[in-house]
Amino acid sequence: MAIPVKLEAFEGPLDLLLHLIDKNKIDIYDIPIVTITEQYLEYIRQMETEDMNVVSEFLVMAATLLDIKCRMLLPKEENEEGEEEDPRAELVEKLLEYKMYKYMSLELKDRQLDAAKYLYREKQLPKEVSSYQPPVNYEELIGDMTLSRLHEMFKSIVRRQEDKIDPIRSKYGKIEKEEVDMEAKALYVETFARTNKQFSFRKLLERQGSKMEIIVTFLIILEMMKTGKISIVQEEIFDDILIESNM
Repeated sequence: MAIPVKLEAFEGPLDLLLHLIDKNKIDIYDIPIVTITEQYLEYIRQMETEDMNVVSEFLVMAATLLDIKCRMLLPKEENEEGEEEDPRAELVEKLLEYKMYKYMSLELKDRQLDAAKYLYREKQLPKEVSSYQPPVNYEELIGDMTLSRLHEMFKSIVRRQEDKIDPIRSKYGKIEKEEVDMEAKALYVETFARTNKQFSFRKLLERQGSKMEIIVTFLIILEMMKTGKISIVQEEIFDDILIESNM
């Protein structure tokens, strides 16, 4: 009849390795890899968990231990400095790092438990004490301040606020976007050009109702020049520009 054995639960393969090292009182820097591997594999054989994620973690570490065990039997490799490399070095580094984090977590847990034992009494002050406000000494508060000095301070603050105002932009009101129908304006200019075979560019712009319409009309004139629908004539510099229709 088999004797039931209850296994301890470990948080991971590194936790199990640290347990085996402590149990056997082994120097972590000189791990007898054969002994530890045998005990580690024995624990895996007795695991009852069906969680494949947990089992896979322990199996990966088992494969790592077997790999280290095989490398220990081979001639030792040397690094670039000519020193012999220990196949256990990487595992020792991981164990030391895990041990440090584990002890830190235990320390934080103990502090949390200790903090839960502290109780604080709520503040209980009489209403007369909590509502008390010391009297204000206005003479001490004002000091050497006078009405004339207050007036000067007020005027300096007003001047600083006025200096922040843009003298040009502040004169404008709300800027609203002006919509101009480009197609309708192009049709208007072409119709005007067909009706008036020669006309003044200035007078055409003066017929527009807003700055945006002037800009759009100017762009349309440039496009019509590009496509050859109109020609530009200017006899002298600064003379009025005459537009001749080719349509």
